Amino acid sequence: MGYSTCHWCHVMADESFANEETAAYLNEHFVSIKVDREERPDVDHIYMSFVQAATGNGGWPLNVWLTPERKPFFGGVYFAPEDRGRLPGFPSVLKHLANLWAAESDRVRDQSEQMIAALADQMAPAPDEGALSWNALRDEALSGLTATFDTLHGGFDAREKFPSGPTLELLLDLAVTHPDPERRSHAREMMTITLEAIATQGLHDHVGGGFHRYTVDPAWGVPHFEKMLYDQAQIAHAMLSAWQLTRRPEFEAAAKSALNYVTERLTHPAGGFYSAEDAVSLPTADSDLKIEGAYYTWTMEQFAAVVPADDQPLVMEAFGLRRNGNVANDYDVQGELAGKNVLHRARTTAQLADLFELEPDEVDNRINRALALMKAAREARPRPHLDDKIVTAWNGLMISAYARAGQIWDDAPYAEIAQRAAHFLRERLYDESTRTISRSYRDGQRDALGFAEDYALVVQGLLDLYETDFDIAWLQWALELQHQQDAIFRDPERGGYFASDPRDDSIVLRMKVEHDGVEPAATSTAVRNLGRLAALFHDDKLLDGAVEASHSMSGILQRSPTALPQLLAATGWFAGDAQQALFHSSPDNERLPELLTEIRDRFHPRRMVVRIDSESRPFFESRVSFIAGLPDDLPDEATAYICENFVCQMPTSDRAELAEILDRAAR
Repeated sequence: MGYSTCHWCHVMADESFANEETAAYLNEHFVSIKVDREERPDVDHIYMSFVQAATGNGGWPLNVWLTPERKPFFGGVYFAPEDRGRLPGFPSVLKHLANLWAAESDRVRDQSEQMIAALADQMAPAPDEGALSWNALRDEALSGLTATFDTLHGGFDAREKFPSGPTLELLLDLAVTHPDPERRSHAREMMTITLEAIATQGLHDHVGGGFHRYTVDPAWGVPHFEKMLYDQAQIAHAMLSAWQLTRRPEFEAAAKSALNYVTERLTHPAGGFYSAEDAVSLPTADSDLKIEGAYYTWTMEQFAAVVPADDQPLVMEAFGLRRNGNVANDYDVQGELAGKNVLHRARTTAQLADLFELEPDEVDNRINRALALMKAAREARPRPHLDDKIVTAWNGLMISAYARAGQIWDDAPYAEIAQRAAHFLRERLYDESTRTISRSYRDGQRDALGFAEDYALVVQGLLDLYETDFDIAWLQWALELQHQQDAIFRDPERGGYFASDPRDDSIVLRMKVEHDGVEPAATSTAVRNLGRLAALFHDDKLLDGAVEASHSMSGILQRSPTALPQLLAATGWFAGDAQQALFHSSPDNERLPELLTEIRDRFHPRRMVVRIDSESRPFFESRVSFIAGLPDDLPDEATAYICENFVCQMPTSDRAELAEILDRAAR
């Protein structure tokens, strides 16, 4: 099991699977199956859990040996093509397992049954039976993040650095909602330092836009160069919220960098979004061997051939470029980055203005001119491979990011990109007859049935899209998909959501994703969706669903509060102060834009915005009794109602008065 942009997956494929002798042995003794973990995350989750439990390690490529009943009995990650000291190579492992099966298949089968049973037992500890304090759990998570926070570089690991979207979402929530001002300030500080590093250092592709997968060093300087759609979406989402909160221009620029990169490189002509670009590429068109970072790095000769001589000292200082390269040997184990530079912002505009005795605007103009020249030159290099499959869940994340950008900046082009992508999913990945969605799409073909995360993340995107254009069609589809997610994936005994569809009989064990990883778990996203829908429709049943799903993970959270940061943030929809902003107005009322701007300028992690007009009123009136009390005729001036926990303030049509109401609510 692996994925398109996995470097070591390609290495092992070249070393072992493409080796004629090894391939012949595999074909003689085994039935080999190659699985794209991005198309089948449920299969990956089962067998990764087995390997982690059996060996203490995990990762990709993931190699697992199964009985004919698909139950695992041996597994590991990367295997070298030959024995290395005490570590057996792939051929030795194959021979040992073939002999073991030939001699003791009954015992192996028995052991595989025991392993699956043990895996089922250790997963999903029973929910806590007592009363829970979600505020206390959020506080414990904040303490846990504080203990692992890198105060020098930002992020939460002393070695490699990942841009964890769910963790950033929790910090953003706590930066606004924590009742203790000191803890609130501390959450904001950790969030700000981390996002500054993501925006300015080597994780960010300063030339072409977008963000790489992760860095192999603690200072965010040396990336693994693949670019994943889900990272672009979650980084853009976090940067948008951080910009609302701080108004820092680097956060706005970083959000636009991710969004514009996806528009330029990862967008299907009909509107959906592709999955990723590889880390490796050919250094030149006539090269035979792909190299990590070849497309993105710069030798001094390459740099000097593109940037005018007068600007070179400034740009070198700005991005930390060195004549012999700026990648330390410790972070280049393959020797592929020797003599090369990764751009990272080493000095601020103000520092450069002082150093070179220039006006700040002149510094920025020269840097932007150089980056444009470098981008044009880079386009002539062989491009990394594009993984052009369209994954439903990741498209939901990306729709959410574009929709929020359209809201916050009143940017019609971003909103239109979100709308086109949602139409793409509806037309090509949704089955109207069964009301189900598929996992992925490529070359006109749908793939497997959708998983819980596909439903959850599309619902999230649709809710954000509704708040952008107030088209009730998005709400209607979101409600339908939420109902389907509950019907197909909800665990009726313990709550929460299984990953896979029960109709898929190829799965040996239905499991739940019990941590927020590179993307949020389906249960975490569903809790937030249910909370938002409950706030929108004043619906206790939806709110009870959010509580039940959260409670299903309480055993995990009490054992490890930082395991599900996005879930903890989402619990605020029922354990905190949820806000509803209702606008009674025609779509073209002249006062509506300024009232919406007053709302959208402010970051609030637990707010739903709704507009009631003549067209949408029947839809809402049938669901929300409060709507029936509104005047039958639309007011001459757009009117705003601000409610918290279903208790509403007096309506207003005045922007200044609305600002006062929002200020009071924020205290």
